[in-house]
Amino acid sequence: MRRPCLYIVLLLTLVCPGCGFYSFTGASIPAEAKTVSVQYFPNQAQLVNPTLSNDFTTALRDAMMNQTSLDMVETGGDLAFEGEIVDYRTTPVAITAGQTAALNRLTITVNVRFVNLFDETKNFETKFSHYEDYPSDQDLNSVQESLTGTIIEALVEDVFNKALVNW
Repeated sequence: MRRPCLYIVLLLTLVCPGCGFYSFTGASIPAEAKTVSVQYFPNQAQLVNPTLSNDFTTALRDAMMNQTSLDMVETGGDLAFEGEIVDYRTTPVAITAGQTAALNRLTITVNVRFVNLFDETKNFETKFSHYEDYPSDQDLNSVQESLTGTIIEALVEDVFNKALVNW
């Protein structure tokens, strides 16, 4: 009984590489694609977090390296990401009866341009935005690192899914 299963697995292994690449992360990458490049995302928001550009760029590069089999190159990858951080702001969101904020919201917006050299229909330029709320009795500086980490993780997931997951 084991031999037929083994033969089926081997047959599928030989036949499927011609169909394109599919990984267990859900990424659908053209078989011809071998490299990916992620350019530095400069912070062009009015309110500047000095580590945000580096943190976001590194997180996106890490996702590409950890969730795909593509080789990272400086520029000109078969799949290429570039863009900028366009918004970083905190706003009150839950106003109490005394006209004070019970919650504040930290929002980060990133503009991403993606180029797929093998399928131009996958190219896009899109703004991705995420937020996290925090109690107004907490200073932004005390929660900023945790909040930005959570937001960056969500942004990277959205960028990865739009670029490489064809749901």
